[in-house]
Amino acid sequence: MCGAELHSLPETVQRVARVLQDAGHDHGPVMLDDAARTAQQAADALGVALGQIAKSIIFRRKSDDAAVLVITSGDLRVDEKKVQALVCTDGGKLGRADADFVKARTGFSIGGVSPLAHAVAPVTLIDAQLSRFDEIWAAAGHPHAVFRLSPAQLQSLTGAPVHDVTVEA
Repeated sequence: MCGAELHSLPETVQRVARVLQDAGHDHGPVMLDDAARTAQQAADALGVALGQIAKSIIFRRKSDDAAVLVITSGDLRVDEKKVQALVCTDGGKLGRADADFVKARTGFSIGGVSPLAHAVAPVTLIDAQLSRFDEIWAAAGHPHAVFRLSPAQLQSLTGAPVHDVTVEA
């Protein structure tokens, strides 16, 4: 993406695009015709498997009010107890994050939370199940915006550790 293309994108998508560009990532944000607020909507719009959608789930760590970002495959559910054990080492609790908390901490609205370019850096975990795929897609800061990457690139871009954080089937 060149500078002129960036200016036509929503500000939140521009933030994501800049981070990707600065990191030398090959794939910038793509604007979809329809909103992809859910992993299923994104998979349908892109013509990919539901599991290839890297959904960003935000939790609230109660002990310090930190945002906890869990990036997982669209076809799986996050196991909150596993996440809590990893990020609340002081025995504290993990809670749900409402829309206002998500917007304040990430700078993104629910349905468009990117795994990077957050307003305040969250505690981030990547689900190991994303490695089932060579190519994944993540939200790019807006319900109509996504970008392509590999699980290894996701880890490199976020610096986040990879863990088993999903519910057993």
